[in-house]
Amino acid sequence: MQSLLKQHFDTFARYNAWANTRLFDAAALLSDADYRADRGAFFRSVHGTLNHLLVTDRVWMFRFTGEGDSPDRLDTILFEQLESLRHARETEDARIVRYVTGLDDASLESAITYRRVSTPEAITQPLAPALAHWFNHQAHHRGQVHALLTGLARRAPELDLLFYQRLAEKGVA
Repeated sequence: MQSLLKQHFDTFARYNAWANTRLFDAAALLSDADYRADRGAFFRSVHGTLNHLLVTDRVWMFRFTGEGDSPDRLDTILFEQLESLRHARETEDARIVRYVTGLDDASLESAITYRRVSTPEAITQPLAPALAHWFNHQAHHRGQVHALLTGLARRAPELDLLFYQRLAEKGVA
């Protein structure tokens, strides 16, 4: 039987993909000007913030697996067009789900060693808290995109974890 911690991370991996899909659906309804407009967010725009989320997911997946692309700047614009960014996001989300659901309890108790993007020192830490940070970071920046969408479109998608869990329980998430 899986531990509660394992179940927790599996849920967050699936929730992450679901929430990203909803954000991209909403972003696709914006005009290109609104999508790219500097609205004062840390990564300026919906476009900049969605790119940042993909950048950091790639950085963390490289740290976790030693595979894939690991950009060297957190504000890198990986894709200029929303559809290309969306396709890459879907691919990365599937990779994240495969990785996280493939972990076992022993893996969650292991440690990882990595270097930060901004500093050269090596950091070693347990995997489970690193995963917790990563999922929290994703929610933080999705919240920024949600706020931008609310301001731009006056309507943003429901992203609450409990909403996702209710849909997943019904088999529709």
